[in-house]
Amino acid sequence: MRIHIMNLQDGDRLTADTFSDAGLHILGKGTVIRSEDITLLMQHRVDYVDIELRDEEISEAEFFAASLKHAAGSSSTSTSTGTSSKEQPPEEEMKPQFLQTVHNYQNAFLEALTVGKFNATMVDDALQPMVEGLDEQKDVVHLLMMLERDDVNNYTHSIQVGLLSFYIANWMGYSQAESYKISRGGYLHDIGKCKVSHRIRNKTEPLTPEEQLELQRHTIYGHEIIKNSMTDEATALVALQHHEREDGSGYPMQLGKGEIHPYTQIVSVADIYIGMRSGNHGASNPNLINNLRDIYAMGFGKLNEKAVQALMQHLLPNFIGKQVLLSNGEKGVIVMNNASDIFKPLIKVESEEYRDLSKERSLSINELLI
Repeated sequence: MRIHIMNLQDGDRLTADTFSDAGLHILGKGTVIRSEDITLLMQHRVDYVDIELRDEEISEAEFFAASLKHAAGSSSTSTSTGTSSKEQPPEEEMKPQFLQTVHNYQNAFLEALTVGKFNATMVDDALQPMVEGLDEQKDVVHLLMMLERDDVNNYTHSIQVGLLSFYIANWMGYSQAESYKISRGGYLHDIGKCKVSHRIRNKTEPLTPEEQLELQRHTIYGHEIIKNSMTDEATALVALQHHEREDGSGYPMQLGKGEIHPYTQIVSVADIYIGMRSGNHGASNPNLINNLRDIYAMGFGKLNEKAVQALMQHLLPNFIGKQVLLSNGEKGVIVMNNASDIFKPLIKVESEEYRDLSKERSLSINELLI
């Protein structure tokens, strides 16, 4: 199908060679589109390309139908058997919204790349429906794990940070309106990366000191872009400060405790947690329990303690009833959290035996299953 480049998504595949108006060959047939490819097309003023039909093409009508269904909380009943058939779990209904929000963030990212600002109304139109459905998602652990993706990129990471920021803000007692603003700060916290070379953003080898400095400038770029796009100073400060740490070890200004905006304190916790879940921040083999343990430790000096505690107090109870894979290969279910060691729960394994990880110290949870 023929599509405008602003509607391209990561993973789209070209069905024809693409040339500039001057006849220069830009991308070959079969290319799997990534963000840097879209940037290249924009630089050569290519407006339209041909791509394969998407496996899960979401029409605007389907998107709004899913939103209305979720808002109404409708349930379906089978007339043929007389028994109730379960509707999709609420978190499954959010997948179309999530994909739509990814798409809109991509548009904002590319617009900021080309003109230095984005359409603020488009951002709210994308994020608001997603956030409005979060109150129904009581099992936050399951929701966040379900929205984890293999093709982690700047777009999906930012959306996940926005959603978790909303939850943490809610848990800390912020109003719905303020929680939404904090969520928007999380959604846009990395928008400045559009101004960083895609070679640096996507580099798998260690960055040179010069490259590291350029990557760190995304906080300054983001602050400028947001100030050019909207009047919300707090959202701009989140982009500027989200890598600051309370002990002064962060960047770009080495701010200390008391100097970091309260919204940023929340987004920073969400950013690190989501980064750990996707294998960033030094977590080469992300493990949810280990991730939370690491963030818990950072709550003593680096991250805001109240935001960290809110994350712990509301995520850990959601572990009860979850299936896990233990380090010895056994599968089981978490039946009780341990008050003296919150990261070593009581597990009932398939043999109907119990494993108290607080006592069997050599055992650990390798994976949380959904």
